[in-house]
Amino acid sequence: MKIDVNKLPGPTSRVERIRKRFVEITPQLCVDRASLITESYKETENEPIHIRRAKALEKILTGMTISIADEELIVGNHGSKMRAAPVFPDFSYKWLDAELDEIENRPNDRFLISEENKRKLHEDIFPYWNGKTTSDRALSLMTQEAKDARAALIFNADNYLFSGIGHIGVDYAKVLQKGLNGIIAEAEEAIGKLDIANPDDLSKMHFLRAVIIANKAAIRFAERFAEEADRLAVKEKNAERKAELKEIARICRKVPANPAESFWEAVQSFWFIHCILHIESNGHSVSMLRFDQYMYPYFKMDGDITLEKAQELLDLLYIKFATSTKVFDKGTSRFFAGYLIAENLTVGGVNRDGEDATNELSYMCLQTLANTKLFMPSAALRVHSMTPDSLFLKALEVARLGLGIPAFYNDRTIIPALLNRGLTLEDARDYGIEGCVEPQVAGKTQGWHDTAYFNLPKMLELALNNGYCPVSKKQLGPKTGDIASFKTFDDVMNAYKKQVEHFVKLLINVGNSIDIAHRQRTTLPFLSSFVSDCITKGKCVQEGGARYNFSGPQGVGVANVANSLAAIKKLVFEEKTISMAELKEALDSNFEGKEDLRQMLLNRVPKYGNDDEYVDQLAHDGALVYCKEVEKYSNPRGGRYQPGLYPVAMGIIFGEVVGATPDGRKAYTPLAEGVSPTQGTDKMGPTAVVRSVARLDHVIASNGTLLNQKFHPSVLKDERGLRNLMGVIRTLFNDNKGGHHIQFNVVSREKLLDAQQNPDKYRDMVVRVAGYSAFFTALDKKVQDDIISRTEQIAF
Repeated sequence: MKIDVNKLPGPTSRVERIRKRFVEITPQLCVDRASLITESYKETENEPIHIRRAKALEKILTGMTISIADEELIVGNHGSKMRAAPVFPDFSYKWLDAELDEIENRPNDRFLISEENKRKLHEDIFPYWNGKTTSDRALSLMTQEAKDARAALIFNADNYLFSGIGHIGVDYAKVLQKGLNGIIAEAEEAIGKLDIANPDDLSKMHFLRAVIIANKAAIRFAERFAEEADRLAVKEKNAERKAELKEIARICRKVPANPAESFWEAVQSFWFIHCILHIESNGHSVSMLRFDQYMYPYFKMDGDITLEKAQELLDLLYIKFATSTKVFDKGTSRFFAGYLIAENLTVGGVNRDGEDATNELSYMCLQTLANTKLFMPSAALRVHSMTPDSLFLKALEVARLGLGIPAFYNDRTIIPALLNRGLTLEDARDYGIEGCVEPQVAGKTQGWHDTAYFNLPKMLELALNNGYCPVSKKQLGPKTGDIASFKTFDDVMNAYKKQVEHFVKLLINVGNSIDIAHRQRTTLPFLSSFVSDCITKGKCVQEGGARYNFSGPQGVGVANVANSLAAIKKLVFEEKTISMAELKEALDSNFEGKEDLRQMLLNRVPKYGNDDEYVDQLAHDGALVYCKEVEKYSNPRGGRYQPGLYPVAMGIIFGEVVGATPDGRKAYTPLAEGVSPTQGTDKMGPTAVVRSVARLDHVIASNGTLLNQKFHPSVLKDERGLRNLMGVIRTLFNDNKGGHHIQFNVVSREKLLDAQQNPDKYRDMVVRVAGYSAFFTALDKKVQDDIISRTEQIAF
C-alpha cells in the first residue's frame, strides 16, 4: 500500500459518533471486580499468593459483566461498560469507604454509583479486606519517622501506597507474535525444568502455574466477547453491522490466544492484553511504548485493509485508551483531576541498530491524535539527528491544535542516561516513554517510576531554620545550624545538602516498605507473563523477575531552589545588601511590611530560565544534590534508585506546606513545576528558557525531567512558526548538556479565562497539565490557575 503521509484520512462519522458518546458519559463505579475478587479470596485462603492472584483474575475475567457497544470494532472494557471504573479493595479501600457517599457530587472526577452498590461495598466487600490490603502491609513496615515525614509532605509516596503496579510497558510484540498459547507453552516448559525437591523451585512452580491460569483466563475472556458478538449478530438487522459482528467474533476466537495475522487482529489482540492489565491491577500509566514499531509489521503485511479502515481502527483504539478510568480519593482527584491515567504511546526514534525507525504508522499515530482530540493517550515523539523533518512537522502540527500532545524527547540525552543505568546499547536505543516522561524498555523493565515526589524547597526552608518547620511548628529535620552560623554561601549549601540526605533516606524507607508490601500481598502473574525474564527466572516483577529493576522518585521545585539560592548568594554574601537575619525575618512574616525587600528578591537577582549561567549553575547544583543522594540506594528487587525531576501536580500540593521563600515567592503558593522556570520569571523568550534547562544534568536524572512551555496560537499559525519551534526544540536537545523533554500548551490566556467562567462552552477542550493532558474544565481551579499563570510566549 503506497501512502502519502501528508494526506492521511480524517475521522470517520463512526469515530465522531463514538467520540461524542464518550465525552457525554459521566463515569461510574463498577463493583464487579471488587465482588468477584472478594469471593475468590475467601475460596483460596490457604493457597500460595501467586495462585490466589491468578485464580482471582480468572474469577473476574469469567464472571464480570461484558458488553459490545453500538458500532464498536475494538471490543473489551476493564469495567462493566464504557468509562466504568472498577474498585480494587485488595490494594486499598478505607479512603473509598469513607468517601463513597459523596463521590457522585464531589467537584472533581465524580463517579455515579447506585445505593445498592454502595451498600454492597460498605457491608459485603470492604469488611473482608480490613488488615489484608497492600496499603495495610506497607504502613506496618515503615518507621514512624518516615511516616511523619510523609504526613508533613516532605515527600509524597501515595502512588503505590494506595494503588497497584503501573508505570510499566510490557512486551506486546511477544503476544502478537506467539499468542497466549505460546506463553502458556513457555511456562509449561519452565515447570518441566524445575526440581520439586529444591526449595528454591517451590515458589517458582507456584508462579509459573499462576502464569498458566492467568493466561488461560485471558483467552476465555476473549472467547466471551466472541460469544457476545455472535449473539448480537443473530439479532442484527443491518447487513453491514452483522458482518462486522461476525468478524469481531472470528477475531476474538483467534486472538490473543494465537498469533495475529492482520492489522485488525493485532489491534484487538493488543487491546485485550492492555485491558486485562488494568483489570489485574489498578496502577495507572500502563503504557504502550513503541507502538509504531511492534504494530507496523501487521499493517505492512495486511494486503486486504485500506488506509481508511486502518486509520479508523487506530482512531477507535485511541478512544478506547481514554475509556480506561480509575477512581482516586478526593484529595488526589483535586490536584490530579481529569480522570488521570497517563498512558504514553511513543513514535519515532532510532531502532536497535541506531538507524531511523520512522515508518508510515508513525505518521498515522500522530494523525489519530488530531482525529480524536482527546486527553488520551499521552504521546511522545523521540527526536534524534536523523528524524525526518516531515515527521517533526507533523508532530508540531498536532501540537499546534492545543492538546498538549505530543511531547518531544531527546535520544541524544536519554540513550546515554539509560546506558549509565546498566542497559545494553540495543535496549537503550529501544526505549519508549511511559507515564509522564519516564523512559524504559518494553517488556524488560520494572521501573517503579513515581516512587515518590520530593519537596526540594522544603529542604531549603528547613536548612534556613535549623531543621525546624515554621509551617507545622515542629522540629522535622536534623539541626544543621541556625542563620548565625551561616558565614559563607557554602554553609547554606551544606545545610541544604544535609537536610536532603536525611529525608531522602526516609523516602527510601517508605518506598522500599511499599515495594515489599506489593511482593507479599498483590503479585501480578498476568503482567509478569510479558516481562523478561520473569518466566525464565520463575519470579514475578515484584520479586525482581524483570531484567532491569529501578525505583524512581521525583524532585519538585527546581526553579524555586535555584532562584532562592541565587538571592542568598548575591544579596547576602556577595553584595551584602541584606543580612541573613533580615531575610529570615521577611520570610517568617510572609513579607508583611517587607514588600520593598520582596521586590528586590524578585527583580534584582538573576532568575532561572533566562539563559543566565549564574543562576542556571545553582539550578544544576541544587538538583544534583538530590539526584546524587537518591542514586546511592537499592530497592528490594535488586535494582537501584534513579532520580527524576518532574511534579505532575505536586508543585501545587507541596506549595501549600512551604512558607515564603527567598526567591520572593509568598507562603503556601504553588512551586515551580518540573524543570520549568517559575511562572512569569522567564522574560527572555523560549530559546533562553531551553538554554537554561539544557544546563541541568539530565543524564543523572534518568527517571525523566519535564519542561512545560506555553505559546499563544498566533506564534504557530504558519509553517514558519512551526519551523521556529522546531529550532527551539533542537536547541534544547543539542545545547550544553542537552535536555530530556519539552511539551507545549498552545492556547491563549483569554481562552483559558473564558473557559474558567463558561465551562459548558469548553467541555472537550484539552490542555497539558504536567506530564499528562486533561479536559481543562475538569481541573481544580488551583490547577487551572497554575496553567493560566505560566508565561505565554508571544514571539521567538
